[in-house]
Amino acid sequence: MKKILYGVYGASGCGRGVMPLAREELQRLGIPLERLVFVDDNAARTVVNGHSVVRYEDFLAIPADERRAVIAVANGGVRSKLAARCADDGVGAWSIVAGNVVVMDDAAVGAGSILCPFVTLTSNIRVGKYFHANLYSYVEHDCTIGDYVTFAPGVKCNGNVFIEDFAYLGSGAVIKQGRPGMPLRIGRGAIVGMGAVVTKDVPAGATVVGNPARLMSKD
Repeated sequence: MKKILYGVYGASGCGRGVMPLAREELQRLGIPLERLVFVDDNAARTVVNGHSVVRYEDFLAIPADERRAVIAVANGGVRSKLAARCADDGVGAWSIVAGNVVVMDDAAVGAGSILCPFVTLTSNIRVGKYFHANLYSYVEHDCTIGDYVTFAPGVKCNGNVFIEDFAYLGSGAVIKQGRPGMPLRIGRGAIVGMGAVVTKDVPAGATVVGNPARLMSKD
């Protein structure tokens, strides 16, 4: 049997929230928990919440037939760089899905994604790689979500919405439903502020806040 080493890449708040889900996954598969570590080059401690913290180069040096990592970093741009680093070194993308996540009909999610507890995906949804959906978020029908998109806790993404790569949606943001063939669009790298209610398209690189959401800045 292959000896696989598993890593939660990032030992800060995001990583500490993902680690219990990773641990649950390994326990379900009957894999010894000593094969599960935090990977973090900047951690101040060598043990966090009962798991060893190792530098990335040490993660690569630990004897194993295969390595997999879930990248638990909220910033999509940083996540992209770390994913590329892992891919270059043959570290496989590891997806984490909490046990009470609800996925309905024809919902496809890309590699390396994290679906936290109480997340719901309904029907006819396409999600790119390294998606983060935090606690109590949902994605409704006929939505398309790009790569490295981040949902903070409680994001409500209603139907017929198109979210481009690297967008970040803050806690409690609400995205109004678009129309068939005319989805509401959130542009590449856009930031939707905490609690914002988005009723119209958000340009690429823009930051919107408030209810209704209004433009705060644009790169």
